[in-house]
Amino acid sequence: MKKTSIFISLASLFFLASCSMFELDNYPAPAETLQGEVVDVATGDPVLTDQGSEGIRVRLIETSWGDNVTPNPDFFCKPDGTFQNTKVFKGRYNVQVDGPFIPLLREDERGVPIADETKDIDIEDVTQVRFEVQPFLKVEWVDEPRVINGKVQAKVRVTRAVSEEEFRAKIEPMGGYSNSFQNVTDIQLFVSYSSTVGYRARDERWSNEILYTGSSFNSLFGETITIESNGTIPSGRIVFIRAAARINYDTPAGSGTRRWNYTDAKEVFVN
Repeated sequence: MKKTSIFISLASLFFLASCSMFELDNYPAPAETLQGEVVDVATGDPVLTDQGSEGIRVRLIETSWGDNVTPNPDFFCKPDGTFQNTKVFKGRYNVQVDGPFIPLLREDERGVPIADETKDIDIEDVTQVRFEVQPFLKVEWVDEPRVINGKVQAKVRVTRAVSEEEFRAKIEPMGGYSNSFQNVTDIQLFVSYSSTVGYRARDERWSNEILYTGSSFNSLFGETITIESNGTIPSGRIVFIRAAARINYDTPAGSGTRRWNYTDAKEVFVN
């Protein structure tokens, strides 16, 4: 009898455990929406970016359950510096953006916070957030692009959007500072059939770059720079172009990703 009772009890436990495997998940699906924008604190202009991992990264950390939590999967801004996530659980979050601008969260080499300009917000229904940042560079069209023998010729101007002194004052306390961080390393002309043209949506046949070493670009700040597309674009086609420039500084620091500041996109008819 004792053996039979034990067998029945074990069978019951197995049956209950098996049933629990087929229970429905009663937690509601994430349905809250976070909308945001990243703008230049000095001008209010949107910080134009790339569509993808070279653009502005958005990180959500839900703090409703405590401090030591795993961040939600990162997502990225649109080219116009706005972002949206429609699959967020209701709760309190820390929201951080990383891009071609002074980092919002700055820590010294020991991990001690120096400044924290991230946002702590409650996300419910449709929640909006605005980040005012200091871009590294401002990249502008000087004139309308021209098409010459199947090549797009564009003129751009690059200026510092944050002064050298302020950049150093905010970055140096993080440790490992180098004067080379502020050097412009390249100017890009991205060409594509896609209106979301950028590094991720470029046509390598026609896109082009100008590379700079050391501080060689310093004398060119504020000057008109002419850059021309590669190859020959077929006539009768419409392409989109954007120019971009970046400095020799990773964001987040040490990530190995140097992000470009962009112009807006222009539509060009190749005749």
